[in-house]
Order: sequence, then C-alpha cells, then structure tokens
Amino acid sequence: MKSVCTSVLVFMFFMVHAQPITSKFPKEFNEHGNKRVDNYYWLNTPDSFTISHLQIENAYLEAYMKPTGALQDKLYKEIVGRMEQKMESLPVKSNGYWYYSRFENGAQYPKYFRRKNNMQAKEELILDVPDLAKDHNIFLVWNRRVSPDNRYMAYAVDTTGSRRGTLFIKDLHTGKLLKEVVYPMSGSLAWSSDSKILFYTIADKTVRSYKVMQHIIGTDQKTDKEIYTENDVTFSIGLSASQDNRYIFIISNSTDVSEARFIDATQPGKAPVLIQERQKGLKYFPSYYGGNVFYLYTNKDAINFKVVNTPVADPSLKNWKDIVPHKADEFIDEYYVLKNHLVVQSKKGGLPKITITNRNNNQTHDLVFSEEAFITEMSMATDEWSSDSIRFYYASLTTPGSEFSYNLNSKQKKLLKQQKVEGGFDASAYQTKRIWSKATDGTNIPVTLVYRKDNFKKDGSNPLMLFAYGSYGASSNPYFNSAIFSLLDRGFVYGIAHIRGGQELGREWYEAGRQLKKKNTFTDFIDVAQHLVNEKYTASDKLFANGGSAGGMLMGAITNMRPDLFRGIIAEVPWMDVISDMFDPNIPLVTLEYDEWGNPNDKEFYQYMLSWSPLDNVKPAQYPSILATGGLHDTQVPYFSPAKWVAKVREFNLGKNPVLLKTNMEAGHGGASGRFERQKLTALKFAFALHEMGWDEEKKQFRYKGF
Repeated sequence: MKSVCTSVLVFMFFMVHAQPITSKFPKEFNEHGNKRVDNYYWLNTPDSFTISHLQIENAYLEAYMKPTGALQDKLYKEIVGRMEQKMESLPVKSNGYWYYSRFENGAQYPKYFRRKNNMQAKEELILDVPDLAKDHNIFLVWNRRVSPDNRYMAYAVDTTGSRRGTLFIKDLHTGKLLKEVVYPMSGSLAWSSDSKILFYTIADKTVRSYKVMQHIIGTDQKTDKEIYTENDVTFSIGLSASQDNRYIFIISNSTDVSEARFIDATQPGKAPVLIQERQKGLKYFPSYYGGNVFYLYTNKDAINFKVVNTPVADPSLKNWKDIVPHKADEFIDEYYVLKNHLVVQSKKGGLPKITITNRNNNQTHDLVFSEEAFITEMSMATDEWSSDSIRFYYASLTTPGSEFSYNLNSKQKKLLKQQKVEGGFDASAYQTKRIWSKATDGTNIPVTLVYRKDNFKKDGSNPLMLFAYGSYGASSNPYFNSAIFSLLDRGFVYGIAHIRGGQELGREWYEAGRQLKKKNTFTDFIDVAQHLVNEKYTASDKLFANGGSAGGMLMGAITNMRPDLFRGIIAEVPWMDVISDMFDPNIPLVTLEYDEWGNPNDKEFYQYMLSWSPLDNVKPAQYPSILATGGLHDTQVPYFSPAKWVAKVREFNLGKNPVLLKTNMEAGHGGASGRFERQKLTALKFAFALHEMGWDEEKKQFRYKGF
C-alpha cells in the first residue's frame, strides 16, 4: 500500500506541483481515558517510504522557491560577504602555552594553534579541521582537551550531527594520532595530573550522558574502567576540571537538582568523593581556585543563585559559607575568584553587568555600559590566579562583537579586537531600541528591536521578523548578527521577544514559563506581537515569527492560538509532537525533561500539555505562510516532528498560503556545520519572508499581493 501511495505522490508533484498530500495511516492512543489519533505516526519510522516522502517535500519546496533563486544567491553572497574571511581569535594562555584558532580565506572550519610561553614563539598547528573535514558534509569537533604535560590532545568528532562522537587522542610532539579510538562518547573529557589517564563520558541509546569511563593511554578501549554511572534517567552527567587540573568534577544534573563528586587528579585511581548528596530543589556546581576550599555556584536559599565556599576536607552542606550573597533582583551568571579580586557577571533588569570586588579592601565597582540593549560576557586571558585583568566581550544588534581587556585595579579598558563587517557596513545607519510590552496578566515583557533609520516609519508599513526562544532558562541575548542587515536594508524591522521561560529577568522568569505555567511563554509572544501591531511597528499582514527547537515549538503553539496575527511562520527544527514524544522514554532527552515540560504519565500534566501541544492542537483555520525545517539525523528534535506538523497543518488549512518543509538529509539539530554553508539556510529563510511580502529586488519595494 505504501509503494502505491508513493507513486501517487510522485505523479501528483511532478505533474501539477501541488503541495504534497501525506498519506494517512491512523494510529490510536488511549491515555488517561482520552483517545488521540495520529494519522501521520508512520513518519516516525525512517524507512524508504518516509525518506521518499521527505525528498518529495524538499523537491516541492525547491519548486515553490524557484522564483527566488536569484534572490537567494544574492542574499547568500551578501551575508557571506559581510563575514570576515580570514579571522584569528585572541590567544588564551593555559599551562604555559598560548592557544588560538584561525579561519583562512574561504575556509568553512578553523585551524587550531599554540605557541609556547609567548606569541613570538614558533607557531604549532595542533588541529587542522579543514583537512579532517574535507570528505565530510558534517564535521563537528567537541571538547578539545590538552594533557597537563602538554603532549596529548583529546578531542571528539561527530560527522552526522547526531551527538554521537568518536574520541581521538593526538600526540602533539609527533603530530600523529594514537592507535586507540573510543566510540561512542558524549563529549566530556578530563585528564589525570600525570597525563596517563583520560576520563570521558558515554551516552545511552537516548543520547543521555550517563557513565564516566577511565582510559589508560596506550591501551584498548575494551579495558577501560567504569568510574561512575548515573542510574536515574532524569539526570545526565558531565565532567569538568579545575583551572589547575588538580580536581576533576563529576556533575549529575537535572532541571531542578544537581549532585557533584570530585576526583583528586593526582590520585586518579581513587573512587570519586561526594560533595553533597542530592536534595529536592538543590542545585550546585563546584569550582576550585587553589587552597583548601571549593567554591560552589548554588541556589541554596537563593532562587537567583549565589556563591559559597566549603572545605575540601568536608564539603557537605553544613559547611557552606556565603561569598557572593543572593540578591532578589539580580541573577548571577558567572564568577571568577582571583588572588586579589572577585569578579561576578549577573543580569539586572534584563541587562548584564559585571561587578568587581577587591578582596583586600572589599571595595566594589561595576563595569558601566550605555546602550539600551546589549550583551556582555567576561572571560579570562590566562590561567594565572594572580592575574589582575579580565577580558569581556561586548555587542548589541548594531555594535559588532568587541573584545576588551580590563584592568581590575586601574579600571582601564582596552579594545583588543572588533568583529570586522565587510561590505560597507555603517552602524550609525541603524537604531537599536529596548521597549516593554504588557502581557495579558500585567507582566512587563522586554523586547529588543533594530531597524534601518531611513527605512522605518512607525505607521504599520514595515514588515517585521520577531524571534524568540523561551525555554530551559536560556536567555535570547541581543548578539550582533551581520546577516539580519540583509532584511533591515530591505525594509524589515527585526525584534527579539524576551518572553518567560528564558532567564533574562532572573530565575523566576524561567519558573513562570515551564511545566504548568508553560502557556505564559506562548501568550507572552502573542502579546508582544500584538503590541508591535498596535504600536504600528508593523501590521499583522506584515508580521513574521521565527524560532528554533523549543523556539520552533513556540512557533507551532502561537500559530494554533493566533493564526490571524501573523503573515508568516519560520519554525526551525521545531518540537511539535509533544505528547507522543514525552510518553516514549526511548526518545532522546525525554526522561531528562519531565521537569521542564511535565510528565504526561501524570494526568494533571497530561491534560495541561495536551491543551497546548502544537501537533495535537492543529484545527481548521486560515494558516499563515509556513516554512518548517528538520534534520534527518537530529536526536534532539526528530525529523518527524516538523514533518507531521506540516502534514496536519495542510490537512486543516482553510487558506491558500504555502506550507513548506525542508529536511536536511545529512545533518542533525544544528544543520550544516561549515560557517559559510549554514548561511544558505539563512538566505532561504530571508528569501521566503521577502517573497511572501512580494518583494521586488529590482525596484527595491514590496508589491501588495492581496494578503
């Protein structure tokens, strides 16, 4: 029967170029006394019939977008043309070497280098990614870790985007790989102090990192020793090492709880030591900066987190002492403990700040920034504890990424490097704004906007692309993105809605957008969109929404709730089949995310999730134009999630707007891995929005198409 259906689809597509009609093979679910039917469940199986269907969808998208071929090419050249072709990172000192990376002209991937003692020393090429990647369509390098004796470098490679990596060990003295190869591994690596033992993590069939293994250099993987196993399927584990590599930390983590153990890297044969057993609602993450204490980043009696220290000899909860106290209006992101200074990065009022405290006299000052909306991130240029300087990255939607050094004593900052934007970019031609939109429940939602000054009129005439994410406590920060100027220069406004579910306004902002409060994420986005229409930043027939992954799920939810509010939806690798997926513990991430979305085995959570699940709430409506994307090897959001949603939207669509699906048949969740190659999807997205607005590239104007 399936082969007959395939023939019909192929005939229909190539003869009349109609939108593909997806075959129905009903599968019934009975849950908590409720019956659900999924007509497209067969797409969950990646057999030849499914692959043919995805290929037909790709062919249909190419046919529909064919009139935009020249525009896509032009957009791609513009976007790539703004990118710095030859680019070198700032060097970072670690264990006597300065490490840095460089993109050569036209290279998709970087090369990694080091120099001993200073930057005038001989350059050593330690990893030539362009050469390694030349026979692969996808090539991702994870977690490079150099051994304490500076001889070996361990790294993992993923050539499908499936998050299943192969571990390699390179002898940096000879330039050759060691004979041992470890597969599969999940990314985390740490070395013993004598450089003879490598610790790594492996994943189970759901790609959950769950086991720490110990590998002795020069031996076969089969002899590797199991060090720790996380048996609770709602937790995953990771490895980290202290700055001086004295301690290795094994961290078990879930949404609401964490637990850590440590290994003295000078005694790698000893069993891991528990810091503090897991407790409901308690999260903590250890670091070590010398001496006889650990520092912990924790939410103990601190919803916005704080920093404590505790003796290495007995690090349990009873000995925790506040070092950076909790503040109700300020969320701590990161901290560094130096010999003379304590440096803390936090968010207040939705904007980042960096606070420096002199440990000798307790005097405190903040780094001050002036733009309405920006992002700043601090880092260290060296592993030296006695350092009296930091680096920080600063950017906004109109300010290219800039890296500064900052002297903690003199308070002097120096620009070290700024992202080059080719093609005659003029930052003064654009305007960044931070506005606030009131949600239905009265909550004020921050929104960041950018537009070209000479193209913008606050009369509803400008099309607008509104982006959001709103899950996992991940903040949607206003990084500089040179690609969006191809939209701004053609009259678009670009916006970011900082909705609940992220962490822009602290941990409570996240708590108000998950589990039984998840709908706040969707209604916040809708309220922001409506506000932008009401305030005439755009109009509903010119408004596009964009989000990826959990942000793609957001796109599905808001499309169901307010299809009339949007001209177009771009849902990238969107998670749409929420109920069916969360009932299946064999699907990657499911058991780890009960605390994020809810466990549907609990009737209360089931009913709430069912009320917003994008696939389950598709209904008869005039849907906006839709472009959805997926990756065949995606283990975070399976390819079938967008495929089923597209099929169901088409089934219930009362209008004539296009519903398109593009599946990358070679990639995973992140799509193409090359820095230029991934811009082809960006060009497609922009061309889709411009095309739906009737953009005339020759006349540089929008043609009204009767929307």
